This record gives sequence, structure tokens and C-alpha cells, in this order.
Amino acid sequence: MQQTLEKRLPTKEEIRNAASAATALAIAMEMDDGIVINGQDGSPVTIAPTIGRQLIELLGHISNGEMVTLVPTGAMLTTQQAADMLNVSRPFLIKLIKRGEIECETVGSHRRIKTTDLMDYRERRSQAQHDAMAQLVQMGQEAEAKGS
Repeated sequence: MQQTLEKRLPTKEEIRNAASAATALAIAMEMDDGIVINGQDGSPVTIAPTIGRQLIELLGHISNGEMVTLVPTGAMLTTQQAADMLNVSRPFLIKLIKRGEIECETVGSHRRIKTTDLMDYRERRSQAQHDAMAQLVQMGQEAEAKGS
């Protein structure tokens, strides 16, 4: 299977089709435990509820006109692809790698980042932001209590 990280926004027709498909799948998911479609030979194929929900989420993003990229967890990303996924600049990503916050492998003279390592970093960053916000809320509540 070819790995592609094509950057393309959905067309107006794709947006309409995605919205209709997401609605149809959601209705089918409510009626049955999963989605049943016909296979190539006409025999029924059941799509598990977890996969059905992922398809609905994917179609929801497309129906909102958002660009969607599927990346297998075992994929190796270039530094530019990884930076794009984190919504940071490539030089900033390189600094994170040099500080040891994100692991990478060197292939020839090029750095490659495992998707799982990138997602681990993103989760750690998200948790740190959540913790910082909770601490700020607590400090605000304590200051408010002292002022009362």
C-alpha cells in the first residue's frame, strides 16, 4: 500500500457527499451493531462499530471542508511531514529532536520520525498543557478565596 501525504482540500462535491455518507453511516450504526455492506462477491461484510465511528469522524472532517491525511502508525515521517502534523515549523521540530523530546532515526543524512513517537510527544505536550491550565485555575481560585 502506497503511503501518501497528499495535501488537498476536498471539493464542494466531496464535501456534500461526505456529509450525506456520514449521516447514512450514523443512521445505519444506530439501527445495527456495526455496518453491513456487500462484498465483491455479494456476500455480507460487517464493519465493526469502532471502524464505523472512525469512518463517520473522517467523513465529518471532510464534510467540514477540512483536509484529512491518514498515516499508518508504523509510518516513518520526514521532518517536514512531522512538523506539519504538529503544526510547528521544521526548525522548531529539529530543536525538539536535538533536545531529545522526540526520537528520530537517521536514514543516510535524513532524519525520520516514527508516527508513534510523534503521537507520544503530542500526547505528552497536550497533557502538560492541561496540567498547566489546571494549575492556573487552582491558583486563580486560591487568589479569589484570599481576596474574599
